[in-house]
Amino acid sequence: MSNFEDLRNYTLEEKEKLIVNRYKSRLHFAGKQHPLIKKIDALNKNTKPNPERLAVIEGIWGLNLLAENSIRIKYLIICIEDIYTIEAQVLIDKLMNAAEEVYVLSKRVFSSISEKDNSHGLMAVCYLPYASFDDIVLKKNNIVVVLDGLEIPGNVGTIIRSADATGIDAIIINNRKTRLNHPKTIRSSLGACFTVPIIDSNYEETINWLKKNKFNIVLTDTRAENQYFDLNYENRVAIVMGSEKYGIDETWYNTDYTGISIPMLGSCDSLNVGVAATIIMYEVALKNKGIMKR
Repeated sequence: MSNFEDLRNYTLEEKEKLIVNRYKSRLHFAGKQHPLIKKIDALNKNTKPNPERLAVIEGIWGLNLLAENSIRIKYLIICIEDIYTIEAQVLIDKLMNAAEEVYVLSKRVFSSISEKDNSHGLMAVCYLPYASFDDIVLKKNNIVVVLDGLEIPGNVGTIIRSADATGIDAIIINNRKTRLNHPKTIRSSLGACFTVPIIDSNYEETINWLKKNKFNIVLTDTRAENQYFDLNYENRVAIVMGSEKYGIDETWYNTDYTGISIPMLGSCDSLNVGVAATIIMYEVALKNKGIMKR
């Protein structure tokens, strides 16, 4: 870090000269009509197909996650006017050669595609990790969570974060109603979306894989007679969480399953799906791993 200094007292011209001279062989400059701007705007608004599974990440915290988890970066984007701290400069230096391309934008152009109040002049377009059923290492006591038709990005992110905390082997998303690269999903997962295997699938593929590998299927249902703490959750377990509005799709009830519910002791009849999933994941994980017995 000794090669960098605080830039708060530098003029824009001085900062531009310093950073451009430091990385001039890698830098491209993009105006508001550049195809890059249109591409990022489309990613933010989800207006075009995204076969590369690209996601827009902003700020020091977000880009540090990319560096820590060795996430592939397609574009590193810098607004020199908002680069001040040594930390931001160290991060740029770290990611400069990791990115496929590096662009410098004016503050006006950068602000037009930024979705954060303070991105510290840093943005990246990264490749979300792709996982498949073949990536799940089968063992005696796997736990997977199936999210069936969830619609709110923040709920999906919360569940991914809790899956990381409880050591869940994978998240399987069926009947997907929200995009996996949504900024709220990434932020609410606190970066766990980069470490927890997330499989984008459908009911037929998921149920066939679960049956083939002898998973005990557990459906969360407010009408179920079993309380979530009644089961032992031994061997391989698949927990199915339904959508915020409609619950679990009826097709799941045509298979061999066990239903569980969370007792509601007040006037509300259900919990937020992210909260409910977290409660259940901890119960399942602690019992499945032999940490807790009731």
